[in-house]
Amino acid sequence: MRHFGHIAPAERQRLFHQEPCAFTADSPARLLSAALGATLYSPATRPRLADDITKQAAGGVVSMVLCLEDSIDDADVLAGEENLVRQFADLDARPATEPPLLFIRVRTPEQIPDLVQRLGASVRLLSGFVLPKFTEERGLPFLEALSHAEAHSGRRLFAMPVLESPELLYRESRVDTLEGIARAVGKFRDRVLALRLGVTDFCSSYGLRRAPDMTAYDVQIVASVIADVVNMLGRADGTGFTVTGPVWEYFRVPERMFKPQLRQSPFLEVQAVELREKLIEHAMDGLLREISLDQANGLLGKTCIHPSHVLPVHALSVVSHEEFSDAQDILRPERGGGGVLRSAYTNKMNEVKPHRAWAERTLLRAEVYGVANEDIGFVELLTAGIPG
Repeated sequence: MRHFGHIAPAERQRLFHQEPCAFTADSPARLLSAALGATLYSPATRPRLADDITKQAAGGVVSMVLCLEDSIDDADVLAGEENLVRQFADLDARPATEPPLLFIRVRTPEQIPDLVQRLGASVRLLSGFVLPKFTEERGLPFLEALSHAEAHSGRRLFAMPVLESPELLYRESRVDTLEGIARAVGKFRDRVLALRLGVTDFCSSYGLRRAPDMTAYDVQIVASVIADVVNMLGRADGTGFTVTGPVWEYFRVPERMFKPQLRQSPFLEVQAVELREKLIEHAMDGLLREISLDQANGLLGKTCIHPSHVLPVHALSVVSHEEFSDAQDILRPERGGGGVLRSAYTNKMNEVKPHRAWAERTLLRAEVYGVANEDIGFVELLTAGIPG
């Protein structure tokens, strides 16, 4: 699989200076953690789940979470488990189909070895588990169960803990909770693919819900948690993890209080005015702004609950030609001693030592999502990715 792999090769050549790389579920963890992109959630109870997965893969989705937790009723958990076993067997019987990276969101540690055993040979399609309401105390049993299940199945399995507990939100317990989480995930570092933020749960602790023209960063209590999570768990010194962006809840906005947040000029330049109007109608202007703020705050990828959100996440993850040029210049071997240089675009200063970590992350993102051609912006990437 690859990002934008659903686009014709000739069109990819037009869009990309460097095309996104190909990868599989067996690729190195460092690559997969960056490649998660827009992770699409789906209830595990969907009766045609195998068909849904195949359809989404054909539309550019590269990672999915099949949820046995909050997205289904408590009474439906057993039926959801049985459905997952059937649907995985169905997918496994489709040899020509390469599914996305598939994860199961469980409720209890005991579900992990049980499901791995019940999946049988089709466990080869499973990349891991999403662990809800993760703290050190609640999370370690999940990680230990995953480790045991991996050993018995012979299949590499990753964990994606969800940081969403009230203890993480409350000021008086936040630092202790983060330190505990750091100890837990540090102990199982090789198996923790990414940390996911459960912002909806954060908001629920205070009876809040952000409006479609507000981002998570406009809700100050949520923004403070994101900042602290990145501060302690997303560092670029080798101790950090990939932290993914929060879910965007909206599909369509019947009425808005504030002006749309998308400038007209990028759409006018490529004659995509109708696309801009459609994005605004479906609340995508808020989503695009939040994705940009995610990236500015050190997050990569995003939890998604609607297929229409996938392409915007991927389009804004593509590295611009200017970013790529700066990153390459900073990391040239002859720059090892540091120094300051003017960018090739002659519009900024590149300071080699302070910008090195940024450059390394940028080149990893370039490998996974590609580098846009010099004259290609996010509007062209959005337009090209929409089915005709």
